[in-house]
Amino acid sequence: MTWVLPLSQVDPPQRPDVGGKGFALAEMARAGIPVPETLCISTRAYEAYVSKTGLRERIMLELSRKDFAEMRWEELWDGSLRIRNLFLRTPMPDDLAAAISQGLTPRFHLRPAVVRSSAPGEDSETVSFAGLHESFVNVVGIDDVLEHVRLVWASLWSDAALLYRQDLNLDVSRSTMAVVVQALVRGDRSGVAFSRSPNDPSQAVIESVYGLNQGLVDGTVEPDQWIIHRATGELLTHVAPSREQMLVAGDEGVRLEPLPQELSLHPPLSSDDVATVFDHVRRLEALFGGPQDVEWTWGEAGLVILQSRPITTPVGGDPDDERRWYLSLRRSFENLQALRDKIEGELIPGMMEEAQALSARSVDHLPDQGLAAEIDRRQRIYDEWVQVYWDKFIPFAHGIRLFGQVYNDALHPEDPYAFMDLLAGTDMASLARNQALEQMAAMIRDDAGLAEALRQRLTGGEGGELCDQFQQRLDEFLGRFGDLSFAMASDTRSPQAPDALIKVLLEMASHPRESLRREPGQADRPSRSALRDEYLNQFAGEERVRAAELLDLARTSYRLRDDDNIYLGAIEAEMLVAAEEGRKRLSTRGGGPVDAVRVTDLAKMLRDPTFVPQTTEEEEVQDGFLIRARQLIGQPAGPGVAHGTARVVVSQYDLTSFEHGEILVCDAVDPNMTFVVPLAAAVVERRGGMLIHGAIIAREYGLPCVTGVPDVTSLIHTGDTITVDGHLGIVTLSQRTEAAVD
Repeated sequence: MTWVLPLSQVDPPQRPDVGGKGFALAEMARAGIPVPETLCISTRAYEAYVSKTGLRERIMLELSRKDFAEMRWEELWDGSLRIRNLFLRTPMPDDLAAAISQGLTPRFHLRPAVVRSSAPGEDSETVSFAGLHESFVNVVGIDDVLEHVRLVWASLWSDAALLYRQDLNLDVSRSTMAVVVQALVRGDRSGVAFSRSPNDPSQAVIESVYGLNQGLVDGTVEPDQWIIHRATGELLTHVAPSREQMLVAGDEGVRLEPLPQELSLHPPLSSDDVATVFDHVRRLEALFGGPQDVEWTWGEAGLVILQSRPITTPVGGDPDDERRWYLSLRRSFENLQALRDKIEGELIPGMMEEAQALSARSVDHLPDQGLAAEIDRRQRIYDEWVQVYWDKFIPFAHGIRLFGQVYNDALHPEDPYAFMDLLAGTDMASLARNQALEQMAAMIRDDAGLAEALRQRLTGGEGGELCDQFQQRLDEFLGRFGDLSFAMASDTRSPQAPDALIKVLLEMASHPRESLRREPGQADRPSRSALRDEYLNQFAGEERVRAAELLDLARTSYRLRDDDNIYLGAIEAEMLVAAEEGRKRLSTRGGGPVDAVRVTDLAKMLRDPTFVPQTTEEEEVQDGFLIRARQLIGQPAGPGVAHGTARVVVSQYDLTSFEHGEILVCDAVDPNMTFVVPLAAAVVERRGGMLIHGAIIAREYGLPCVTGVPDVTSLIHTGDTITVDGHLGIVTLSQRTEAAVD
């Protein structure tokens, strides 16, 4: 069977075999349009690979863990990461590798190549998978080409590609992938062009950068832009950026270089060059019968077209916002570095200053109208920071995923999450809080009088005097982290729990320190150092420096995945302080309970005594359904196995009853809940993914963790005996409490 086809052998009947990109290149070559020398690896090669290796079934198993519609972005990342690792660790069968090598060797033995995706049906007037599948530039040697062919195949299952297929109602079980291997054209100027502007159908757009095109495509290098009148070819506008960098081919892969000063003063294209590109784009539009999105480069041989695809007309009109947001999470290393500078230098200090300013403003003595205005103001401030969180902090979490991909590509580990062990042990704010709690618990553990004084306070007695050293530690804790009760205040269905801190300290103190798991981030440092050396030893020269910088970036991304929630929670807490003052005033006036009233409605009630907010009743869960649950499938998020009694935390107020050795079962571990994690034997969450807060904290403490379990807080009851398998992502119910079957 022929696995590799030159463009000259690609006719319309072969379009399903070579995909949209490969077929378009063949059409352009037949029309005399300059394209790189290209070979197409058929979809039949992919089908043979996944069939012979058993990968098809393993991929479907991964995708069957949970309904797509219920998956969060973290879960999509995780699923695609596990699938990618299957491809990394599964070599091509010898006969398939030999056949593809035989087809590629005559033209690409030691010739630098570009390996691109070409999925069937990926480019049409209504469907575009642009940016969702992988392309690799400057791949040298047949073995490396074959390695990157597998990575292109794996990108068929990227998180963004999976989401897009779901949105289009495509059957993922029938997805397949062709690959095009092109000779690398070392263009000194490159760009993209739209024969019809997405913003104005009477115009065309050309963008260009110095060096290779990848810098423009991934957003690393800002392009010059020209707007052209489609009908006349008249140049309407030219927007010039600050030209500072260019992407060039290195010994392996690509690298950024400073742009020489003589080039930075001039645009990559002259007016004649712009006209030449526009002529080619219009010619392509005529060839394919519709507006085109074209990628091109200009080398020694002149203008070369790298690919051309139809400009997508979204079904139903407007572009899909969710897909665009998912794509925005995929950031380049350089983009993440700039984002890190902004987060650390501007956003986190801004959040801290905001929380301090709100804390300094007392709400107790404000009149009702003033309190209503303050509630609205604090809600608005909180909402603005939530938007910043989604726009900046969430995309920065991609630094973890980017590092994981580089690590896995280099080492092919059996555990696709092995890279997480290199990220643990950072100075997280929530871990610092837990360590401060343990220091106070140790004092209580060693002083029976202090323990008795705290127990008396908890039961309503006066209690004895606290020793100066403990009082100092307590004051320092409250000053730095606040009372744990502020987390309880966010639960509008339950009263505040001012004794939460004492309850947690007494529970921690009642058990030996060694039973509260290891000190987070400490015990594994020698092995982490060895892992770091193993990782860095995969690289040399400039690549080693970049690999070390990526590790540092990922560790910051990992730490901030936790800390950003702490800082945001501090602002939320000040908003809740004002809301709680409003509830207190309204509850003394009669008119019904106000615990479940939304914050915005509290302000309206303070302004207008006749205002009656709408309330919604919670749905009840049928016990009959609960009885049938025995084994629940989720996402593996923390290795290990634990067996114990479940403590289901529906309300954060439930945390005050948490006991040592219980298994924490919840919707999601909020950063303000992590003070009970040292007491837990394992963590189970409804929300899923390795990058959610609960999974990160569980790994820090070495706890088994399963995330992404649908309806877990309804299917499991407090008191149930359960087994948590963090390797497989399975929770088994071995004994049901009486309350669950009544």
